[in-house]
Amino acid sequence: MTNAAFSVSKSEKRNTFGLVMRTGKNRILEVCCADLISIQEAVEGGAQRVELCEDLEIGGITPSTEMIDYAIKMGIRTLILIRPRGGNFVYSPEETERMVRAIRMAQAKGVAGVVIGALTAEGDIDIPTCQRLTHEAKGMSITFHRAFDECRNPSEALEQIISLGCDRLLTSGHAPSVSEGLELLKRMVIQAGERIIILPGCGVTPENASVIMEATGTREIHGSLRRNGHTDKKMVRQTLLAINAESLA
Repeated sequence: MTNAAFSVSKSEKRNTFGLVMRTGKNRILEVCCADLISIQEAVEGGAQRVELCEDLEIGGITPSTEMIDYAIKMGIRTLILIRPRGGNFVYSPEETERMVRAIRMAQAKGVAGVVIGALTAEGDIDIPTCQRLTHEAKGMSITFHRAFDECRNPSEALEQIISLGCDRLLTSGHAPSVSEGLELLKRMVIQAGERIIILPGCGVTPENASVIMEATGTREIHGSLRRNGHTDKKMVRQTLLAINAESLA
């Protein structure tokens, strides 16, 4: 007799790390684009989704309307980073209002989703600020960004982000790169279950993307895949081929 607690349905399969993964769907590559050339390269490379930002050197800020308009014109599913400045993720009331206005602008332009996040000075999720942002973004796809990687209690923060109604969480697993954060990412995927998508990002390459997804059990991954300062369509294609060649579909 099969033990129900350990059974795997026909639409699932255990990977080599013992994690149950769904089959029948391609894995999703989200490409972080910081300029117009990168958007075009991501689209030509076959990315399913882009996150737009500017000034990656400081961790990214809200992109220009020119970038947003171009991505929408290219017909790719587009999310935009909502972040008024570089530095920490502790925001003043004035900065919060700037983020609210940016969300409203994104909605007016028909952007699919926004990428948000805010912390308290103590390193916890800033619930009131995040509630304001998620309320403004109602009806859009909402990703909580890597401010999470600076919070002091990842497990508690994950539950709070889920309670905020976010659709996914972009994280390196509290590490300088995803490859160094695999253990926490794996635990987060298990803790999250079906309640939120864990989106590994930071240091993703065509060579390690499949290993990261296999090790953590995720079905989406995020990377800038840059060469010579811009996203490179060949790297995008290579990453897509790698992650879906290893798909358990």
